Amino acid sequence: MQNPQELIIGRNPVSEALKSGRPVDCLYIAKGNRNGLLEALAAKGRESGVTVKYVDIKKLDFMCGHGNHQGVAAAAAVREYASLDDLFALAESRGEAPLLVICDEIEDPHNLGSVIRCADAAGAHGVIIPERRSATLTYAAGKASAGAVEYVPVAKVKNLVACIGELKERGVWIFGADTSGRNWFEHDFTGPCALVIGSEGKGLGRLVREKCDFLVSLPMKGRIDSLNASVAAGIILYEAARQRL
Repeated sequence: MQNPQELIIGRNPVSEALKSGRPVDCLYIAKGNRNGLLEALAAKGRESGVTVKYVDIKKLDFMCGHGNHQGVAAAAAVREYASLDDLFALAESRGEAPLLVICDEIEDPHNLGSVIRCADAAGAHGVIIPERRSATLTYAAGKASAGAVEYVPVAKVKNLVACIGELKERGVWIFGADTSGRNWFEHDFTGPCALVIGSEGKGLGRLVREKCDFLVSLPMKGRIDSLNASVAAGIILYEAARQRL
């Protein structure tokens, strides 16, 4: 559920956000409202690659803190998204082999923000998220990153499997965090590599797992068989950072 602090509400504010080119992740439009301006906003959003969702009016009221939304709200990113080229350019500017993090449908914005924070601390060159079924750069994600979102470029791609294929063509080794893999310290992270962190509930998707070159695991000594996504990312990223020192 969105926090009212993350949303732009009302027809004119949403319209101006779309006109300005501000990065917008999603438009929420009240179901059953056939207002011509709302449909025009929906069309404009789709042209710009924005996801458009039709929601019940009561849900929209709640999402907007019962403010005067006029049937429409927009979830805007706290900063502009990067391209894959931007991530590679950052690595090149530092004279380092690319170290990237791929989030496979991580849906909790706090987890995404924490992953970005870990990526910054470990010296990674960027984070990649899918366009759909994923947390995005909302206010909550930005806050959870503790400011790291200003320094770590985040790329949003249409198809994660296709993106992984492109990364492999560009010489990047793909490491998936999965309980069936080898221990994290047995892998070589000194070359160009990307770490894939799966979703909170399902872990790595089947197609994504099949695209990975290696699977990396962390030993679980307690009763719980998995770690929070950002904790797992932090442990493995710091092993990569240690090897690269």
